[in-house]
Amino acid sequence: MPTPSNRTAPTSARRPTRAELLAAVDRTVPDVIGPDLRVLFCGINPGLYTAWSGHHFAGPGNRFWPTLHAAGFTDRRLQPAEERLLLPLGYGVTNVVARATATAAELAPQEFVEGGRVLAEKVARFRPRILAVLGVGAYRTAFAHPKATLGEQPERMGDARVWVLPNPSGLNANYQKDDLARLFRALHEAAHA
Repeated sequence: MPTPSNRTAPTSARRPTRAELLAAVDRTVPDVIGPDLRVLFCGINPGLYTAWSGHHFAGPGNRFWPTLHAAGFTDRRLQPAEERLLLPLGYGVTNVVARATATAAELAPQEFVEGGRVLAEKVARFRPRILAVLGVGAYRTAFAHPKATLGEQPERMGDARVWVLPNPSGLNANYQKDDLARLFRALHEAAHA
């Protein structure tokens, strides 16, 4: 059973020890969410570095924050500890599966399905204009759309438009930074049209 992270972000720039990372298994990271967001970004699940730090997309190789800036969502590259600055801009962050693992491959298909159900409840409650799922495999499994591709989906979740974008993890070598920026920029343009 996942245990909520009650850890505050490290105050220094030090890296976690192996023991600290292993202790982060199954922790959760609080959502950065509010009502009526322009875009609710949805990661697959927190990595161990993220769970250790208590901030979304905190792993040193994760490209989420530089991609948000390159795509025009932020006027500068935010640090993971500044994640709450997204809310006044109309953006939020959550995950399909709440519990932290070393890799998403450790998650069972049923966890994605259950996570998709919980995510649909969040979307109904907070009513974002667009839900952006960052990981096509996670979207396919969580929502039973095995042929989904990147970009805007024909299905909606409640009133929210649904977009699928590549996972920005440094482990996803299929997309380089320019590719990520281009795909995220298309979402930015749609969100601000």
